[in-house]
Amino acid sequence: MSAHPSRRPRLRLALAAAAAAALTGTLLSAPAGPATAADGTHAPRTDFNGDGYRDIAAGAACADVGSASCAGAVVVLYGSASGVSAARRAVITQNSAGVPGTAESGDLFGSALAGGDLDQDGYSDLVVGAGNESIGDRDGVGSGTILWGSKSGLTSGKGLPQPSTLSEYGNFSRGIATGDFDGDGDTDVTLTGQSHTRIYHGPFTRTGGPLNHLRVGEVGTTFEVFAGDLTGDGAAERVYPFNVDGDTGGEINYFRWTGTTYKMAELPNADGYPGSISDINRDGYGDLVLGDYADPYDLKPGGHKGGQITVWYGGPNGPDPAQQPTVVHQDTEGVPGAGEAEDGFGGAVSTGDINGDGYADVVVSAPGEDIGSATDAGSVTVLFGSASGLKTTGAKSYTQDTAGVPGSAESADRFGSSVGLHDVTKDGKADLVVGVSGENSTGGLWTLRGSASGLTTSGAQGITTTAVSLKGSVNLGSAVAQ
Repeated sequence: MSAHPSRRPRLRLALAAAAAAALTGTLLSAPAGPATAADGTHAPRTDFNGDGYRDIAAGAACADVGSASCAGAVVVLYGSASGVSAARRAVITQNSAGVPGTAESGDLFGSALAGGDLDQDGYSDLVVGAGNESIGDRDGVGSGTILWGSKSGLTSGKGLPQPSTLSEYGNFSRGIATGDFDGDGDTDVTLTGQSHTRIYHGPFTRTGGPLNHLRVGEVGTTFEVFAGDLTGDGAAERVYPFNVDGDTGGEINYFRWTGTTYKMAELPNADGYPGSISDINRDGYGDLVLGDYADPYDLKPGGHKGGQITVWYGGPNGPDPAQQPTVVHQDTEGVPGAGEAEDGFGGAVSTGDINGDGYADVVVSAPGEDIGSATDAGSVTVLFGSASGLKTTGAKSYTQDTAGVPGSAESADRFGSSVGLHDVTKDGKADLVVGVSGENSTGGLWTLRGSASGLTTSGAQGITTTAVSLKGSVNLGSAVAQ
């Protein structure tokens, strides 16, 4: 298996330099004490202040910090019974008090994010990638930082141990995932990059970091990773999509815990990235959703014009490689729209229970979707889970021209640059956050509430870079923590 040195361009990250400006790391909320998750130990993955409401963490990887252009920032919006707002926020950079490192031009702090309670204190923590950070005289090496949760939200941080073998422009931390990979009850972390993939095993401490860390040598070049329990055994599988010679569509391999070691399994007929894992058919096994947004071409004959997603259903041994996955695109009956070149349907995916029926639903973005004469305005589509799997009946699409959604569809907005489902109102129904990385050329975050009938535009809001005091090219919404 020969790793290919390059990947297809990612629709979700189009960064540019811009003029200098100032950022703050001020926390503007101070809610209550820690919530306990269903297992009695860990907080929900993105409840950073422990009040029981999930919070939203979004990357602004090209925000200016002082005179450092594209140094990067993370914007945190704290959940509440009334949802999120720019008034209850934190903006965190590498110049914020207690955060390791220094904000430097081109670091891209916030280019990847993942949440989890790493130190088992009942507050979720956030792992932040700075995919272009330089180390010494090695440019673009990349780094990972933990921001610790607390009663007052995300505060101080700690850098993850940096392998000495990282290569220049390796973009380590371009992909981040968290989960209990070995079933011991502790949250673990994995980071990926051009030449290096690594696991950091919990428990973590604020002074010592992870229990241990080791290199994953079996995977090729991969800038993507996501995790979830495909086998129902309580240990999260790690899925690494990667390119190989002769297959620019990628290959999908995942690692499962056997009780004593990790074993790699292959899905030779699967294709695409990004991805998400949730139980769509409610059978107790996580299901693998893959976005395959690239149009078919000579070296990639598979897929669909405008992009598609596939769902591989989990089981006691993981997804059966021989199964016929569910395939959905914009030419599938019941799905709004039509498959058009460079729509990018599948450019971002997220899973969660929007209507509270116990079945995980799927949100798929098409950030390259044209709306009228507005090119690359973007859209998101909601598909609902059921006992028979993902269905297209009742599928709905949303754009900035949808009644009740703030703003209007404009060229290069890229509504759906990222998507994330988080129950920020604690009503048992997942709410949707949509990254709009091209909004006003600097980006924004849009939120829509979940309800028993699906997403509702009642109470929908758009938060722009002006509302959170960010300057520069910003790219707010280029990444949302899953």
